[in-house]
Amino acid sequence: MMIVAARRNVAGGSAEFLPHASADIPHSKDRTMSLRSRVSRRARLALASVAAGGLAVAGIALVPSSATATTTTSTSRAAAVQTQADTITPAEMLRRAATWLTANNGSQVPYSQTSVWSDGYRQDCSGYVSMTLGLWKSGPNTVELASNRSLTTPISLGDLKPGDLLIDAEGSNTTRHVVIFEKWTDSSHTAYSAFEQRGGHGTDHRVLTYGLNAGSEYKPYRPVKLSGETPPDPPAADWPMLTVGSQGANVTTAQYLLRAQGQSLVVDGSYGSETAARAKAFQSAKGLVADGEIGPKTWPHLVVEVKNGSQGDAVRALQTQLVSHGYKVTVDGSFGPETQKAVTDFQGSKKLVVDGLVGPVTWEALL
Repeated sequence: MMIVAARRNVAGGSAEFLPHASADIPHSKDRTMSLRSRVSRRARLALASVAAGGLAVAGIALVPSSATATTTTSTSRAAAVQTQADTITPAEMLRRAATWLTANNGSQVPYSQTSVWSDGYRQDCSGYVSMTLGLWKSGPNTVELASNRSLTTPISLGDLKPGDLLIDAEGSNTTRHVVIFEKWTDSSHTAYSAFEQRGGHGTDHRVLTYGLNAGSEYKPYRPVKLSGETPPDPPAADWPMLTVGSQGANVTTAQYLLRAQGQSLVVDGSYGSETAARAKAFQSAKGLVADGEIGPKTWPHLVVEVKNGSQGDAVRALQTQLVSHGYKVTVDGSFGPETQKAVTDFQGSKKLVVDGLVGPVTWEALL
């Protein structure tokens, strides 16, 4: 019986060569015995090769059958993880997370468990996390993110760092969820800022308490691909934080500055939904995190440099601040001698360069 190598294609792109009987079978006894001897010798060689982890017949490499039996979904996904073994820094992961806040023509990517966004990732919470980590498309589900040790490692709440995940893998696809930890909002660790893709809203960046209560189904995990530390934020300038519900001169100033930046809204000194929407639109246009709150990361982009001779809403914003500091100026949008003197007096009182030019340094001191 003549033994030849036949190739069998195997899922995953590998190939397996298996011996089979030729249709041309010799009938001579001598030739049959000789052939049997050769087959026996080849079989012994094949067995020896198997013991070494591979097959070789007549110089042709054979793959052990066990290597071709593991063509399961988990294996293919593990292979996908292996091919994406490059690491990602927390800073880059969070930067990617912020892109979906404005990817939909300036708005957040809408939520969907079945739709795929233009970048190839599913538009639900686990697809969003997969995008930020650069995992395979369209992404593993929440349960696999929590259970697959090729993807995440369980950690303790006290070990949470930027880019870590809080995952609720219990229940059904309507209750399971995963969020991306950004940072603690206070020293007592009672809340944290996070990115998430949530139903009924889409991509969001907000303060959460998921997983912090005793018995919570949310558990903390660290992505395997995450590597390196997030560099500390530079010391924050002393800018005020304005959110829905804020009132007063700083809100009036922000509203004037938003108008100076092309946003249409009523200036009334009250930070309501309209102001939040205009702030969010401004942030989107500037590539900032579009959370609708005006704080240390938004003010430097919002303020406008003004000087003697300037006109408009940015000057009204300046004059509003000067009035709040006790200077007698008219809020008329015209930067004339009266405003100029108030500015130089203010700069002198704060030991700033007294040049009458209102740039970021003077704005910061005013606010």
